Amino acid sequence: MTASILTFGCRLNAHESDGMAHHARGQTDTIIVNTCAVTTTAERQARQAIRRAHRENPDAKIVVTGCASDIAPDRWAELPGVVRVVSNEDKLKPAIWGDTSANLPPSRHVRALLQVQQGCDHRCTFCIIPYGRGDSRSTPIEDAITRAEALVEAGHQEIVLTGVDIASWQGFEGKGLGTLCRELLRRVEGIRRLRLSSIDPVLLDVETGDTDLWWLLENEPRLMPHLHLSLQAGSDLILKRMKRRHDTAGVAATLRRVRSVRPGAGIGADLIAGFPTETDALFEETRTFIEEQQIPFLHVFPYSERPGTPAARMPAVPNAERQKRAACLRDIGEANRDRFLQRLIGTEFNILVETPDRGHSPEFAAVRLTGTASAPIRGSFVPVRATALENGTLLAEIRN
Repeated sequence: MTASILTFGCRLNAHESDGMAHHARGQTDTIIVNTCAVTTTAERQARQAIRRAHRENPDAKIVVTGCASDIAPDRWAELPGVVRVVSNEDKLKPAIWGDTSANLPPSRHVRALLQVQQGCDHRCTFCIIPYGRGDSRSTPIEDAITRAEALVEAGHQEIVLTGVDIASWQGFEGKGLGTLCRELLRRVEGIRRLRLSSIDPVLLDVETGDTDLWWLLENEPRLMPHLHLSLQAGSDLILKRMKRRHDTAGVAATLRRVRSVRPGAGIGADLIAGFPTETDALFEETRTFIEEQQIPFLHVFPYSERPGTPAARMPAVPNAERQKRAACLRDIGEANRDRFLQRLIGTEFNILVETPDRGHSPEFAAVRLTGTASAPIRGSFVPVRATALENGTLLAEIRN
């Protein structure tokens, strides 16, 4: 058995698993488990997977890494079959896996992920991730450009910038993420689409935000009209108790300006339902805010206690109520999404083909191709016309 990888958690973890798979390709009888610490459920699933892997492959060497194991390495080292715990800091170092090659790992995704940042300097009261990822570190701009050039050379035409907190990326003379985006688009001509992963709303504050990024949103068609905000709540009191740096008025102003400079932009948001101390009235503030702002792409989590965080010591909302509120927000998100997608019916745009019959619009709307005699080439762009909406997915026909 060659090395296999079990991945839990975020897109960044998935990206790092690709790198480990590349560096550990010469390993045999090895199972790498890349853990996540965002929720207790993610930790429990990883522990269960380790025990199951040991039962099914008792001779395999299990190597554990990721945020959860970084926070409590000794606890993970005690699990059956585990021979080593590798830190987040070390897990992408080729030598850790016996790889002597200097080649960069490939991306298995059509939309290639480019990690430009690691760690976080902020201490939101609900979040354990900084204790597993450390303080913020930015990928130097020349390294990011080299990696982007390699991805384009490998055939990728869309690049997604990712990290723990990409809004905190800093380059020379304090330049921010917008500068990195401008340089990537200027110097790497093969990038046809540049997309951002989740960002802190303060990056686009209308008063203090990144001016280069605002310029790109207004003037650069290769920067996709899609933003996913790490919003977390629509109640100012809850945001304050979360120790977030934005408020609802600022986010509303940001969305107005985004929709002014990029009409029809796709907006996503992360939300936590049932944060400690969230009363019915405070939840109603979030519910109303999401409805009023018409945010179509929601990623909703019921609050999950993380031992060692300040929020875990706050008065808790009953778990059943958290689940109920999460379901309510998801319902609102689906209604917002369908209204947003209805406006795209009849319009024409290009999609990047990710599977034989699926891809995404520039706004990151999911699209399924219909009426095609032969499947288009994976990784190619095809012009389509949206014709209908089905279960949250646009149906589209290829234009001749």
